[in-house]
Amino acid sequence: MSDDVNSQSKSNTKSTVWQILGRLVTAAIVLAITAFFTPGFHINNFWALAAAAIVLTLIDYLIVKFTGLHATPFGKGFVGFILAAVVLYVTQFFVAGYTVSWIAAIIGALVYGVVDYFLPGDQTM
Repeated sequence: MSDDVNSQSKSNTKSTVWQILGRLVTAAIVLAITAFFTPGFHINNFWALAAAAIVLTLIDYLIVKFTGLHATPFGKGFVGFILAAVVLYVTQFFVAGYTVSWIAAIIGALVYGVVDYFLPGDQTM
């Protein structure tokens, strides 16, 4: 009986790690596309993109854990849209080489949501 619980616990941990890694890769791709199409949204290099994806993933993970809200425009309607814009904007304070204005964060949240919506797979945690 305890072996079943142990193996299920290890399986859940592996599943969570793969979900976080999947979300990280997805965030990097979506963020790169968003920065390309959004005026006033700049990512200087690959390392800034990778760091921003990590920060975005961590912030999203913490928000989900503490509030249950997903920072996606299509996840929770207007609240998710505003939350996504705030997360995009706040990330610049943690990552060098990543800059975004308020207007670009709002437009970027919309672009991020559209691109994230069309990517295949379930990226929920």
